[in-house]
Amino acid sequence: MAARPSWRGQIRLALVSIPVEIYPASKSGAGIAFHQIHEPSGKRIKYEKVVPGVGPVSTDDIVKGFEISKGEYVLLEPEEIESVKLESRKTLELAHFVDVDDIDPLYYEKPYFVVPADDLAEEAFIVLREALRRARKVGVGQLAMRGQEYVVAIKPCGRGMLMETLRYADELNKASSYFRDIEDAEPDADLLELATTLIDKKSGKFDAGEFHNRYVDALKGLIEEKRKKKGGGLVIQDKDSDKPAKSNVIDLMAALKKSLGDGGESAAKPAAKKPAATKKSAPAKKTAGGKR
Repeated sequence: MAARPSWRGQIRLALVSIPVEIYPASKSGAGIAFHQIHEPSGKRIKYEKVVPGVGPVSTDDIVKGFEISKGEYVLLEPEEIESVKLESRKTLELAHFVDVDDIDPLYYEKPYFVVPADDLAEEAFIVLREALRRARKVGVGQLAMRGQEYVVAIKPCGRGMLMETLRYADELNKASSYFRDIEDAEPDADLLELATTLIDKKSGKFDAGEFHNRYVDALKGLIEEKRKKKGGGLVIQDKDSDKPAKSNVIDLMAALKKSLGDGGESAAKPAAKKPAATKKSAPAKKTAGGKR
C-alpha cells in the first residue's frame, strides 16, 4: 500500500491485541486557492514571522508557549511535549460497545480506514469485524495521534473497518439555544401529506458521484473567462524580479565582457590622432646628500 499510515498500533479487546494500520478515508476536495496580490506592482504578498521591536526571526528560534496570564508564557520544547506518555499512542482499547444509531451524527468528525498490519493479524481482525457486524455494534475507545487524543468509533466497512474520530461533548454548541424560538406546533395535514408525497417521489439510493462542487466550477469558469479577455485582470509577473541581488552582478559581468569584445579593447587604448598631453614634471626630492 503506497499511502503512509496516519497511525500504527494495536486494537485491544480484553486480552486480544490486533496490530493495525489506520489511513485517511477522506481527502481535500477540488477547491480554488487565491493569493493576495499587490495590485500596483502585480507581485504576490508574502508573510514573515516578526517580533515587535526585534524584526524578522528564524524558525529555529521559535518555541511553543502556553499563556498562563497576560504576556506570561510557559515555554515547552518539542522533546518535552513528545515525552508526555499516553498508552493510547500505541494501543486503542475498545472499552465500550454501543448500538450503531446511539451516536449522534453531530459527534462524527473524520473517517479513517482500518486494516490489519500483517498476515498474522488478519484472522483476529476478521473475527472482530464480523462480531461487530453481527451484533450491530460500534466499538468506542480513545486513540492519540498528531499531538491529540481522540474519542473514536470503529465499525465494519466492507472487508475492512472504518474508524471515525468523534468530537468531545464540550466541542459542540447546544442546539436548544438555536431552536428554542421555533414554534412547537403540528403542521397542516394537507401540506404534510403533499411534502411526504414529494419526498417519496424523489427518494432513492445515495450516490456521492452525482454531486459536484458547483461553486468551484463557476469560479473556474470565471477565471478562464478573465484569462482569455484582454485586460481582464491578468498579471504576468517578471520572473527575474524575485532573483537574488547576485544576478545583477552576473548581468554586469556579461555586459562588461560584451563591451570588451565589441570595441572595448580599442576604446581602452589611447587614440593615435590625439597624443596624450604632457605633464609638467614634479621637482625631484632631495637626497640625503642634498642632490636632486
